[in-house]
Amino acid sequence: MTNKAEVLNPVAITGLLVAAMRADESTRPDRLFEDPFAAILAGERGKDALATYRAAVGPSIPIIEVRTRFYDEGLERAADDGIRQVVLVAAGADARAYRLRWHSGTRVFELDQPAVLAYKAAVLAGSEPTCERVPVPVDLAKDFSGALRGAGFDSNRRTAWVVEGLLQYLEEPTVKLLFERIDALSAAGSVVLYDAVGRAALRAPQLQGALTMMKELGAPWIFGSDEPASLLPRWNVQAIDPGDIGRPLGRWPIPAPPPNTPARPLGYLLEARKA
Repeated sequence: MTNKAEVLNPVAITGLLVAAMRADESTRPDRLFEDPFAAILAGERGKDALATYRAAVGPSIPIIEVRTRFYDEGLERAADDGIRQVVLVAAGADARAYRLRWHSGTRVFELDQPAVLAYKAAVLAGSEPTCERVPVPVDLAKDFSGALRGAGFDSNRRTAWVVEGLLQYLEEPTVKLLFERIDALSAAGSVVLYDAVGRAALRAPQLQGALTMMKELGAPWIFGSDEPASLLPRWNVQAIDPGDIGRPLGRWPIPAPPPNTPARPLGYLLEARKA
Protein backbone atom coordinates (compact mmCIF):
# COMPACT_ATOMS: atom_id res chain seq x y z
CA MET A 1 0.00 0.00 0.00
CA THR A 2 2.83 2.37 0.83
CA ASN A 3 4.37 1.85 -2.59
CA LYS A 4 1.03 2.60 -4.24
CA ALA A 5 0.80 5.87 -2.29
CA GLU A 6 4.27 6.93 -3.39
CA VAL A 7 3.10 7.46 -6.98
CA LEU A 8 0.34 9.90 -5.99
CA ASN A 9 0.84 13.60 -6.67
CA PRO A 10 0.58 16.23 -3.89
CA VAL A 11 -3.12 17.01 -4.45
CA ALA A 12 -3.91 13.29 -4.29
CA ILE A 13 -1.95 13.05 -1.03
CA THR A 14 -4.29 15.67 0.46
CA GLY A 15 -7.05 13.12 -0.17
CA LEU A 16 -5.21 10.65 2.08
CA LEU A 17 -4.89 13.42 4.70
CA VAL A 18 -8.65 13.98 4.56
CA ALA A 19 -9.25 10.22 4.83
CA ALA A 20 -7.13 10.20 8.01
CA MET A 21 -9.35 13.00 9.38
CA ARG A 22 -12.45 10.94 8.53
CA ALA A 23 -10.94 7.94 10.29
CA ASP A 24 -10.36 9.98 13.45
CA GLU A 25 -13.88 11.43 13.31
CA SER A 26 -15.33 7.92 13.04
CA THR A 27 -13.90 7.06 16.48
CA ARG A 28 -15.59 9.97 18.29
CA PRO A 29 -18.70 9.33 20.41
CA ASP A 30 -20.22 12.51 18.91
CA ARG A 31 -19.11 11.67 15.35
CA LEU A 32 -20.87 13.41 12.47
CA PHE A 33 -20.58 10.30 10.27
CA GLU A 34 -18.98 6.87 10.28
CA ASP A 35 -16.46 5.81 7.65
CA PRO A 36 -15.13 2.26 8.23
CA PHE A 37 -12.95 2.50 5.10
CA ALA A 38 -11.18 5.77 5.96
CA ALA A 39 -8.24 4.31 7.90
CA ILE A 40 -7.22 1.86 5.20
CA LEU A 41 -7.61 4.53 2.52
CA ALA A 42 -5.46 6.96 4.51
CA GLY A 43 -2.68 4.45 5.04
CA GLU A 44 0.57 5.43 6.71
CA ARG A 45 1.06 8.29 4.26
CA GLY A 46 -2.24 9.86 5.24
CA LYS A 47 -1.62 9.37 8.95
CA ASP A 48 1.81 10.99 8.64
CA ALA A 49 0.30 13.91 6.72
CA LEU A 50 -2.31 14.36 9.46
CA ALA A 51 0.37 14.38 12.18
CA THR A 52 2.29 17.03 10.22
CA TYR A 53 -0.88 19.02 9.71
CA ARG A 54 -1.77 19.03 13.40
CA ALA A 55 1.76 19.99 14.37
CA ALA A 56 1.59 22.93 11.98
CA VAL A 57 -1.97 24.03 12.68
CA GLY A 58 -2.74 23.03 16.26
CA PRO A 59 -6.42 22.80 17.25
CA SER A 60 -8.21 23.12 13.95
CA ILE A 61 -11.65 24.11 12.74
CA PRO A 62 -13.52 20.87 11.86
CA ILE A 63 -14.33 21.98 8.32
CA ILE A 64 -13.59 18.54 6.83
CA GLU A 65 -15.88 16.80 9.29
CA VAL A 66 -18.73 19.29 8.78
CA ARG A 67 -18.16 19.25 5.02
CA THR A 68 -18.41 15.46 4.92
CA ARG A 69 -21.70 15.57 6.80
CA PHE A 70 -23.00 18.20 4.36
CA TYR A 71 -22.18 16.07 1.32
CA ASP A 72 -23.61 12.90 2.85
CA GLU A 73 -26.90 14.62 3.62
CA GLY A 74 -27.00 16.31 0.21
CA LEU A 75 -26.59 12.97 -1.55
CA GLU A 76 -29.29 11.49 0.63
CA ARG A 77 -31.67 14.28 -0.40
CA ALA A 78 -30.83 13.72 -4.07
CA ALA A 79 -31.44 9.97 -3.71
CA ASP A 80 -34.77 10.54 -1.96
CA ASP A 81 -35.68 12.81 -4.88
CA GLY A 82 -35.17 9.91 -7.26
CA ILE A 83 -31.68 10.64 -8.63
CA ARG A 84 -29.85 7.42 -9.41
CA GLN A 85 -26.80 8.74 -11.29
CA VAL A 86 -23.94 10.23 -9.27
CA VAL A 87 -20.57 11.61 -10.35
CA LEU A 88 -17.76 12.12 -7.85
CA VAL A 89 -15.39 14.63 -9.46
CA ALA A 90 -11.83 14.06 -8.23
CA ALA A 91 -13.10 11.17 -6.11
CA GLY A 92 -9.74 10.66 -4.44
CA ALA A 93 -9.95 8.61 -1.25
CA ASP A 94 -13.72 9.05 -1.04
CA ALA A 95 -15.51 5.91 0.22
CA ARG A 96 -19.13 6.89 -0.40
CA ALA A 97 -19.61 4.20 -3.04
CA TYR A 98 -18.87 1.71 -0.26
CA ARG A 99 -20.22 3.26 2.94
CA LEU A 100 -23.48 4.97 1.99
CA ARG A 101 -26.76 3.11 1.60
CA TRP A 102 -27.71 3.70 -2.01
CA HIS A 103 -31.09 3.04 -3.57
CA SER A 104 -31.32 0.09 -5.93
CA GLY A 105 -30.15 0.96 -9.44
CA THR A 106 -27.79 3.75 -8.39
CA ARG A 107 -24.67 4.13 -10.49
CA VAL A 108 -21.74 6.11 -9.04
CA PHE A 109 -19.03 7.30 -11.43
CA GLU A 110 -15.67 8.14 -9.86
CA LEU A 111 -13.52 10.53 -11.89
CA ASP A 112 -9.86 10.85 -11.02
CA GLN A 113 -6.29 10.29 -12.16
CA PRO A 114 -5.44 6.69 -13.11
CA ALA A 115 -2.90 6.44 -10.24
CA VAL A 116 -5.51 7.49 -7.68
CA LEU A 117 -8.08 4.98 -8.88
CA ALA A 118 -5.41 2.25 -8.97
CA TYR A 119 -4.47 3.07 -5.37
CA LYS A 120 -8.08 2.82 -4.27
CA ALA A 121 -8.58 -0.48 -6.11
CA ALA A 122 -5.52 -1.92 -4.36
CA VAL A 123 -6.36 -0.89 -0.80
CA LEU A 124 -10.08 -1.73 -1.07
CA ALA A 125 -9.60 -5.05 -2.86
CA GLY A 126 -12.18 -7.47 -1.48
CA SER A 127 -14.59 -4.74 -0.34
CA GLU A 128 -17.92 -4.56 -2.11
CA PRO A 129 -19.50 -1.22 -3.07
CA THR A 130 -23.13 -0.64 -2.11
CA CYS A 131 -23.97 0.65 -5.60
CA GLU A 132 -22.78 0.11 -9.16
CA ARG A 133 -19.39 1.82 -8.94
CA VAL A 134 -17.78 2.93 -12.22
CA PRO A 135 -14.19 4.23 -12.00
CA VAL A 136 -13.32 6.59 -14.87
CA PRO A 137 -9.61 7.45 -15.18
CA VAL A 138 -9.30 10.99 -16.57
CA ASP A 139 -7.30 14.19 -16.49
CA LEU A 140 -9.81 16.67 -15.05
CA ALA A 141 -7.89 19.59 -16.57
CA LYS A 142 -9.01 18.26 -19.96
CA ASP A 143 -12.45 17.51 -21.38
CA PHE A 144 -13.66 14.40 -19.55
CA SER A 145 -17.08 14.34 -21.24
CA GLY A 146 -16.19 11.63 -23.77
CA ALA A 147 -14.63 9.35 -21.18
CA LEU A 148 -17.63 9.76 -18.88
CA ARG A 149 -20.14 9.01 -21.62
CA GLY A 150 -18.02 6.09 -22.77
CA ALA A 151 -18.28 4.63 -19.25
CA GLY A 152 -22.08 4.66 -19.47
CA PHE A 153 -22.99 8.12 -18.22
CA ASP A 154 -26.34 9.37 -19.59
CA SER A 155 -26.58 13.16 -19.87
CA ASN A 156 -30.36 12.87 -20.33
CA ARG A 157 -30.76 11.54 -16.78
CA ARG A 158 -30.70 13.71 -13.68
CA THR A 159 -27.33 13.59 -11.97
CA ALA A 160 -25.95 14.42 -8.54
CA TRP A 161 -22.43 15.83 -8.90
CA VAL A 162 -19.97 16.08 -6.01
CA VAL A 163 -16.99 18.44 -6.28
CA GLU A 164 -15.40 18.13 -2.86
CA GLY A 165 -12.17 19.72 -1.67
CA LEU A 166 -10.89 20.40 -5.18
CA LEU A 167 -11.40 23.98 -6.31
CA GLN A 168 -8.79 25.63 -4.09
CA TYR A 169 -6.03 23.75 -5.92
CA LEU A 170 -7.06 24.96 -9.39
CA GLU A 171 -6.49 28.12 -11.39
CA GLU A 172 -9.62 30.23 -11.87
CA PRO A 173 -9.97 29.51 -15.64
CA THR A 174 -9.82 25.77 -14.90
CA VAL A 175 -12.51 26.12 -12.22
CA LYS A 176 -14.82 27.94 -14.62
CA LEU A 177 -14.23 25.41 -17.38
CA LEU A 178 -14.96 22.53 -15.00
CA PHE A 179 -18.36 23.96 -14.13
CA GLU A 180 -19.15 24.71 -17.76
CA ARG A 181 -18.60 21.03 -18.53
CA ILE A 182 -20.76 19.94 -15.61
CA ASP A 183 -23.52 22.30 -16.77
CA ALA A 184 -23.36 20.96 -20.32
CA LEU A 185 -23.64 17.35 -19.11
CA SER A 186 -26.50 17.97 -16.68
CA ALA A 187 -30.18 17.38 -17.37
CA ALA A 188 -32.80 19.61 -15.77
CA GLY A 189 -33.28 18.70 -12.11
CA SER A 190 -29.64 17.73 -11.63
CA VAL A 191 -27.82 18.71 -8.43
CA VAL A 192 -24.26 19.89 -7.82
CA LEU A 193 -22.77 19.79 -4.33
CA TYR A 194 -19.52 21.72 -4.03
CA ASP A 195 -17.40 23.78 -1.69
CA ALA A 196 -15.24 26.84 -2.11
CA VAL A 197 -12.65 28.60 -0.01
CA GLY A 198 -13.51 32.23 0.69
CA ARG A 199 -11.00 34.91 -0.22
CA ALA A 200 -10.72 35.79 3.46
CA ALA A 201 -9.40 32.28 4.15
CA LEU A 202 -6.37 32.90 1.97
CA ARG A 203 -5.38 35.72 4.37
CA ALA A 204 -6.82 34.47 7.68
CA PRO A 205 -4.21 34.33 10.50
CA GLN A 206 -5.73 31.13 11.94
CA LEU A 207 -5.22 29.34 8.62
CA GLN A 208 -1.66 30.41 7.87
CA GLY A 209 -0.23 27.20 9.33
CA ALA A 210 -2.45 25.08 7.10
CA LEU A 211 -1.71 27.23 4.05
CA THR A 212 2.03 27.00 4.64
CA MET A 213 1.86 23.22 5.06
CA MET A 214 -0.13 22.81 1.84
CA LYS A 215 2.38 24.94 -0.04
CA GLU A 216 5.27 22.89 1.32
CA LEU A 217 3.43 19.70 0.39
CA GLY A 218 3.25 20.96 -3.18
CA ALA A 219 -0.50 21.58 -3.18
CA PRO A 220 -0.90 25.32 -2.49
CA TRP A 221 -4.34 26.89 -2.26
CA ILE A 222 -4.79 29.04 -5.35
CA PHE A 223 -8.49 29.66 -5.91
CA GLY A 224 -10.81 31.47 -3.54
CA SER A 225 -14.13 33.16 -4.15
CA ASP A 226 -16.76 35.04 -2.18
CA GLU A 227 -19.25 34.56 -5.01
CA PRO A 228 -19.03 30.80 -5.66
CA ALA A 229 -22.70 30.65 -6.67
CA SER A 230 -21.71 32.53 -9.83
CA LEU A 231 -19.94 29.40 -11.07
CA LEU A 232 -23.37 28.04 -12.04
CA PRO A 233 -25.16 31.19 -13.18
CA ARG A 234 -28.26 29.46 -14.57
CA TRP A 235 -28.77 27.19 -11.56
CA ASN A 236 -30.58 27.77 -8.29
CA VAL A 237 -27.75 27.86 -5.78
CA GLN A 238 -27.83 27.89 -1.98
CA ALA A 239 -24.57 28.95 -0.33
CA ILE A 240 -24.11 27.96 3.31
CA ASP A 241 -21.58 29.06 5.91
CA PRO A 242 -20.12 25.80 7.33
CA GLY A 243 -20.46 27.31 10.80
CA ASP A 244 -24.23 27.35 10.36
CA ILE A 245 -24.06 23.56 10.13
CA GLY A 246 -21.34 22.99 12.71
CA ARG A 247 -22.69 25.22 15.50
CA PRO A 248 -26.02 23.40 16.00
CA LEU A 249 -24.05 20.15 16.09
CA GLY A 250 -21.81 21.53 18.84
CA ARG A 251 -18.70 21.21 16.69
CA TRP A 252 -17.87 24.74 15.55
CA PRO A 253 -15.44 26.77 17.71
CA ILE A 254 -16.05 30.13 16.00
CA PRO A 255 -19.03 32.03 17.41
CA ALA A 256 -21.64 33.36 15.04
CA PRO A 257 -21.12 36.99 14.03
CA PRO A 258 -23.51 39.53 15.56
CA PRO A 259 -26.71 40.14 13.59
CA ASN A 260 -26.40 42.52 10.64
CA THR A 261 -22.61 42.26 10.71
CA PRO A 262 -21.12 42.15 7.20
CA ALA A 263 -18.71 39.25 7.76
CA ARG A 264 -17.33 37.01 5.03
CA PRO A 265 -17.12 33.30 5.96
CA LEU A 266 -13.84 31.45 5.50
CA GLY A 267 -15.54 29.01 3.18
CA TYR A 268 -18.80 28.01 1.56
CA LEU A 269 -20.76 24.81 1.14
CA LEU A 270 -23.08 24.95 -1.86
CA GLU A 271 -26.03 23.00 -3.21
CA ALA A 272 -27.16 23.88 -6.72
CA ARG A 273 -30.13 22.60 -8.69
CA LYS A 274 -30.62 22.99 -12.42
CA ALA A 275 -34.06 24.44 -13.13
